[in-house]
Formats: sequence, C-alpha cells, structure tokens
Amino acid sequence: MDVKTILRNDSIAAIGKNYTGQLTRDSEDHYTFLETLPPKVYKRNPHVYVGKYITITRRDDGGLRPNFKPIKDWKDFSATIYARGVANELLWALGSLIEKEAAK
Repeated sequence: MDVKTILRNDSIAAIGKNYTGQLTRDSEDHYTFLETLPPKVYKRNPHVYVGKYITITRRDDGGLRPNFKPIKDWKDFSATIYARGVANELLWALGSLIEKEAAK
C-alpha cells in the first residue's frame, strides 16, 4: 500500500507524531493523506474586569455578565464586608466600563 502525505509544516511525517487530517483512497493500493489545520481557538466571553470578589465578562452579544468568585476562607468571613466589597467592585467596574463605551 502506498500513502502520499501532504503535510502543513513537516516535509516528511515524523515518527511517533500524530497528524490530524483526511485519508482518501485514490486507487486500488494508493491513498493520499491531507493534513488539516487545527480548528481556530478563540476565547469566548473575555474578562473585561477581574477583581477580588467578582469578574465581569463580555458576552458574544456585547452584554456584560458579572460572576462571583468563590469564597475561600469561611473562618473569618463577614457578610457585611463581603457585600460591601462586591457592591464597590460592581460600582467601580460597571462605572468604568460604561464610561469607556460612552467614549467610543
């Protein structure tokens, strides 16, 4: 069996390296392997604000979504301090993000 390889980066197939692609049978004992490009990876919902208590991501439709970070230490936890911290971060983050959008 003969296999013709068409690779993107390597001139000949490397021993032990895996390739992603398409194998086509050309004739009785001949095949062609065409290496395909890996899918383009892009980050969905990028972080536009990262704070101590929350992160804010931008959704695909342009909307903003606040997300709470996990509470790590329950020993010294104070609901009042936590709530104030979350409220302050929301005010700072959304205030600055809205100003940036208005400036565009």
